[in-house]
Amino acid sequence: MLATYLIGLREGLEATLVVSILIAFLVKSGRTDRLPQVWAGVAAAVALSIGFGALLSYTSTTLLRDYDQRELFEAVTSILAVCFVTWMIFWMRRAARSISGELRGKLTDALALGSIAVAVMAFLAVVREGLETSLIFYSAVQGADLDGKPLYALTGGILTAVAIGWLMYATAVRINLTVFFTVTGVLLILVAAGILKYGVHDLQESGVLPGLNTLAYDVSAALDPSAWYTALLTGMFNVTPTASVVEAVAWIAYAVPVLVLFLRPATTAVPAPQH
Repeated sequence: MLATYLIGLREGLEATLVVSILIAFLVKSGRTDRLPQVWAGVAAAVALSIGFGALLSYTSTTLLRDYDQRELFEAVTSILAVCFVTWMIFWMRRAARSISGELRGKLTDALALGSIAVAVMAFLAVVREGLETSLIFYSAVQGADLDGKPLYALTGGILTAVAIGWLMYATAVRINLTVFFTVTGVLLILVAAGILKYGVHDLQESGVLPGLNTLAYDVSAALDPSAWYTALLTGMFNVTPTASVVEAVAWIAYAVPVLVLFLRPATTAVPAPQH
């Protein structure tokens, strides 16, 4: 629940900021006549993202009837999701300061080409976030009780992001985006480590990796399955009462170096002295 809410909040805010930048530029430029094309591009991106998520679910539940094939498919999607999460948090950290100028430049070029170009530009600006959200959401809820709650949590995160974006656009409210993306980045790295751990478990289930029954730890006797903290650790970070050695190694090997790199202070180049 919390993991999917965080995914919706983080990805939703990125997409909301992109749309807000596009709308603000058109309004300030007196080109509000192109707003329908922007919204058309955004709607198409949302529709494609929902369709992609449905395709992932349909492939796993209907097209792949063999158990090993389903486990392998879930493992591959989990590993891809981890790659996207990692790329996304580092990309946003690097591009946050320049994204506004880049989007305005692209929109200026699109306005010169016509309405279709504006719609395509808006579509491309949003669809990446949508496809990432679908893939990460699908991977994050693997093995969870699919009673609708993860989808509600994801929707709640997206709606929260839209509300924050609207407040930032329509009022003088400002939030420290650097702090926001740093905190959510750390949490998403831990979520990604859990997704990777689950992907490794699926590879072991499908027979690709050995060591399924070689446990690194077993604290099931100490953790109450009905306790809130157990649900938090399992649902948020996929820290389960038992884990194989390979799963534990994968979790640590990903989480530790990625956290260190992400939290490392950004360095700036020192200009050479003039002679």
